Formats: sequence, structure tokens, C-alpha cells
Amino acid sequence: MRKKSLAERIRALFSPGKGGKEILEELEDSLIEGDIGAKTAMEIIDELDNCAEVHLSTREELQNTLKELLIEYLKEAPLVPEKGKINFFLILGVNGTGKTTTIAKLAYYFSRELGKEKILLSAADTFRAAAIDQLKLHGERLGIPVISQNPGADPGAVIFDSIQSARARGCEVVLADTAGRMHNRANLIRELQKIKKIVDTKVPGIVSKNILIIDATTGQNGFRQAEIFHQAVGIDSIILAKYDATSKGGIAVSISRNLGIPFSFLGTGEKYTDLEEFRIDTYLDSLIGEE
Repeated sequence: MRKKSLAERIRALFSPGKGGKEILEELEDSLIEGDIGAKTAMEIIDELDNCAEVHLSTREELQNTLKELLIEYLKEAPLVPEKGKINFFLILGVNGTGKTTTIAKLAYYFSRELGKEKILLSAADTFRAAAIDQLKLHGERLGIPVISQNPGADPGAVIFDSIQSARARGCEVVLADTAGRMHNRANLIRELQKIKKIVDTKVPGIVSKNILIIDATTGQNGFRQAEIFHQAVGIDSIILAKYDATSKGGIAVSISRNLGIPFSFLGTGEKYTDLEEFRIDTYLDSLIGEE
């Protein structure tokens, strides 16, 4: 049975005879169910409760007030490559988040503006042979080259080769896949820190950003993933994958509010075209409903 979305829960809050306090109590539960998180949900309810001019007599008033609050919580960061430079995007995320598929979507997205000849894929998840094969398949379908080595190779070496190849080819965007072995977190973090050091010290003059992929269906686990990766290497922005498959999606509010990380895209399906730029207004309309 499909779970109700946060917008559907908000619509159901209002019934004859229900007072403001009761609505706020039910709203707090709805926010938590929508993956906004207990701490952030409590902050939102406190702000609503302490705001004398807020009236909760209608759904429209509540939606408008919520949007005014959440706009201040959320952050967006469009991914715009700097022209004439190599823009190196290290794509991070645990296994199963849709990371490799999202890389392919990004490649398609950037190729529409820059051309396929300006895009390069880097298969730096050398831990899984299937990940290398999957990225190669996407590259073939998109007509975009993939730099790879054998399974078990040093990911840092793949990254270095990829950037050198991008220079030789005149590419402007390098999208690098990485391993996501969270069950062996210490090794994963060391590996990512090593890659970051290579990018920072051995290939100067490039624009480098760390992009995290989070599965919208994982709920508060996504917050913990963002926290771990951010502490390890620093996250510049997040892509919320599988947003179409969830009745929740409020995790973006909690992450932006508590970790200060912006969002760049929403993954909305399986096709290469199913990648939407993250816009706060549009996201909030989807999350809590339009007035």
C-alpha cells in the first residue's frame, strides 16, 4: 500500500472543530514521517507556535507559512561548468543509490550544452567489475568515452589518467564514479581522501567538486550518509535520486538545515532525461503541496 506524501498529510490535517494546537501536533508527526527529521520538525513547529501573526485556519495559510520557513532552510546550487577549464566532478554515494545511472544522466545533461566531445567518464569504482561494465555501457549508449582500468586497480590512478586524458582531448567535464562500500567505512574514507589529495596536488588548475548521490527512499539514513561523506572529503552539493519513487523526500530540508549542503538535481525516473534541476520553489510545491 502506497504511503501518503507529506502534501497529502497536510491536506488531511484540517477538519471541523480541530484547533491550532492539535493541527501543530499532527503536523509535527507528518513532518517526521516525511523524513524532515525529528530535530528539524521540532524547530519548524516551535517557529510556527511562536509566530503570533500565523493563522492556521486554512490549509492555504499553513502551506504558505511553511514555505516561508522552509525557503530559509533549503539551499540550491546549480552545477554550471566553467568554460575553458576541466570541471572534475567526483560522484560519491553508497552502493544502490543509483550513482552510476545518475552519472549517465549528468553526462547527457552536460552534453546537450557542451557536446559529447567535451564530456569524459571515469570508472574509478574499481572494487566492482559490474560498476565498470555498467559505466562503459552507458558510455557506449551516449557516445561518450570512458577511462577505465582492470577491476582491483588503484582508483587514484584511474582518476589521474582520466584527467590527463581530458586535457589531451580538450574535455571540459569529467564525471568520476567511485566505490561506495559503507560496510567498510574506514577503508572507503581513506580511499576517497587519497583521491581528493591526488586531485588537489597532482592535477592543478582544474575545477573540482564533490557531488553526493542520496537515494530519496532511504529516509534518515540519507542524512547519516551525507554527514559521513561531508566529514571525510567535504560535499559541494547533493543529487537526490529516486525522488519519483518516494512519498517522502523531506530529507533535503534536514540536510540543508543541519549540514549546510545545497542540492543540485532531482532524479525523477530511469531515462537519461529524468534529471531535473533542483529549484527550491518547485521542490517545496512538490513536498508540501501548492496553495
